[in-house]
Amino acid sequence: MNRPRATRPNARPRAGVLAVISLLMLGSAAIRIGLEAGPALAKPAEPKAVEHTPKALETRDVQALLTELLRREKQVTQREDALRDQEKALEIAGQAIETRLVALQEAEEALRATLAVADNAAENDLTRLTDVYQTMKPKDAAALFETMDATFAAGFLSRMPPDSAAGILAGLSPEAAYTISVVMAGRNASAPLE
Repeated sequence: MNRPRATRPNARPRAGVLAVISLLMLGSAAIRIGLEAGPALAKPAEPKAVEHTPKALETRDVQALLTELLRREKQVTQREDALRDQEKALEIAGQAIETRLVALQEAEEALRATLAVADNAAENDLTRLTDVYQTMKPKDAAALFETMDATFAAGFLSRMPPDSAAGILAGLSPEAAYTISVVMAGRNASAPLE
């Protein structure tokens, strides 16, 4: 069912109007390109100066920043110098300590040698005196031991052979002989058994 199309009176074809509008738009574009491209083609473009810093950052700000950086660099340099000085002081102190330790070790060795000589001399003196008391007549030695301190006398008697010590103890008064015997017996009482 095809219906006949009604035609409008005075109807113009649509294709012609569209073509005219398109041509006008193309002409306008060509004119614009010609007007703007002409001067661009006529002289070379000058390069624009590119700002690397924001406008707020002026020379005063740059100078203040530079001053602050220089101040911080000076502080860092001062700290480095102070650390170097401390390092040198520690090195000197370490060397002084090493020197003193060597001197102390030498003094300690000398003291040990002196004490060894003194101990040896004291031991030699005690041995000689013990030999003297041991060679005396027991009655004469007993008279000396009677006047001695019991601890002192016990020390000599314990160094003597038993027969010499027995002869001297026999010549002592019973009280002195008892006291010296107690001291001799108790000398090693506090020593550990094992």
